[in-house]
Amino acid sequence: MASASSGPSAVGFSSADSGAPACPLPSGFNFQCCGVQRKRVPGGKRSMTSEAPCASGMPIKKIGHRGVDSTGETTYKKTTSSALKGAIQLGITHTVGSLSTKPERDVLMQDFYVVESIFFPSEGSNLTPAHHYSDFRFKTYAPVAFRYFRELFGIRPDDYLYSLCNEPLIELCSSGASGSLFYVSSDDEFIIKTVQHKEAEFLQKLLPGYYMNLNQNPRTLLPKFYGLYCVQAGGKNIRIVVMNNLLPRSVKMHIKYDLKGSTYKRRASPKEREKPLPTLKDLDFLQDFPDGLFLDADMYNALCKTLQRDCLVLQSFKIMDYSLLVSIHNIDHAQREPSSSETQCSTDTRRLAPQKALYSTAMESIQGEARRGGTIETHDHMGGIPARNSKGERLLLYIGIIDILQSYRFIKKLEHSWKALVHDGDTVSVHRPSFYAERFQRFMCSTVFKKIPLHPFWKSLKSKSQSVPTGAEVQRGQLCLFSRQSGSYEAGERPLKLVGAADFCLGGWGSVILPISRSCSPRLILLLSGE
Repeated sequence: MASASSGPSAVGFSSADSGAPACPLPSGFNFQCCGVQRKRVPGGKRSMTSEAPCASGMPIKKIGHRGVDSTGETTYKKTTSSALKGAIQLGITHTVGSLSTKPERDVLMQDFYVVESIFFPSEGSNLTPAHHYSDFRFKTYAPVAFRYFRELFGIRPDDYLYSLCNEPLIELCSSGASGSLFYVSSDDEFIIKTVQHKEAEFLQKLLPGYYMNLNQNPRTLLPKFYGLYCVQAGGKNIRIVVMNNLLPRSVKMHIKYDLKGSTYKRRASPKEREKPLPTLKDLDFLQDFPDGLFLDADMYNALCKTLQRDCLVLQSFKIMDYSLLVSIHNIDHAQREPSSSETQCSTDTRRLAPQKALYSTAMESIQGEARRGGTIETHDHMGGIPARNSKGERLLLYIGIIDILQSYRFIKKLEHSWKALVHDGDTVSVHRPSFYAERFQRFMCSTVFKKIPLHPFWKSLKSKSQSVPTGAEVQRGQLCLFSRQSGSYEAGERPLKLVGAADFCLGGWGSVILPISRSCSPRLILLLSGE
């Protein structure tokens, strides 16, 4: 059995061998971690072709605990990335496998504070396999509680293992400002992130409240935590969390923002802008989208309701300095871009397999009933939220609240007080939780996201029980209808007259055209005559 342990108790990993370990799996499994011949799990999902990991040998400036060794490989606390990935796969395989032998039961208060530990000597033991790395210890926090969270989101133990241990984890080149390492599972299901000691400690304290919130509301834009672990190696503790993946690599993102609702120094640096997909900030968004992003009324209301609910939860936990990650796929731009097999992010039109985890996509987070046979077909939007810009271009938004493991501690109070002396205190990012939540919500629902406006002509129709007066003229260039035959939006080439409709979708004028939501397509479209 796993033994309790406190404090680091292992020598460092060896960086000489970057091979991946074979994962010992529970009964019913017969495959290895890293591309070796294997038997597929019944009902499992085929892994997608993954993008190349961060190229070794590239100069990486040391940020926090993240750096490079003499061979050019990424390191974290002087542990090589390949060794860390191997330890994570070995540790998760053991802890999930051992947990599967324990009967399911209700989560008790003491379950949030349990820490299980297992030692992995390189030569192996009666509980652990031999491996190619130096000795390490693997700790699992609140295993029963996190098992409940995974079950709540419909993640089966074999799917969890298959996603994380069937293929090598892929290291993402972009790291956080704190120097965190990010890995993504080869099937795009999960993100693994290294976190600092204070963040891991704060998450442990949050677990009872997090449990209560998820029970009441699984439809949330808050991070979905599936596991908290610690690898002890070389006298160092490397803490990691497993979360839902917000940005599928199979969808090309054209632009990405980290928004806080603050304007004080909230602009991406010139160095950040040199990246292939830089993370821009609030002032950049205001410059790029001065009119905001337009959603139809139902989508806007659902999104703002979710944000309001999530902000209230964060405020009750005294959490601040979080962000809304907004990544945008421009459908119209993607259709004009030349297809290339060398492109990192595939933009082809093949139907992607849906993610296994419930409510894991942006669309499902605000429209949870869609997964249970609601009216919104999430696969048509690849998990993104349909929107438009002021030019009328079709967009898919991938959003989520990130960086929530920041409490308003004494050091943050000092930081806000100092910044308030030299700048307007209401515009800096660090602020007391209640003010931060209110400003965050107001900025998102009034500046970033907006309802598609209704033209007075459509308002008058709506007030008349959706009866359409025949002969009403609509001028050229004002109307854009969804054509069932071509599956696209088409503008009238000459003045059109409304000749009747039993039920129709009310939209509003954009800058040039009237964008009518694709979600309206199942209903009867307006019957027009060009004569």
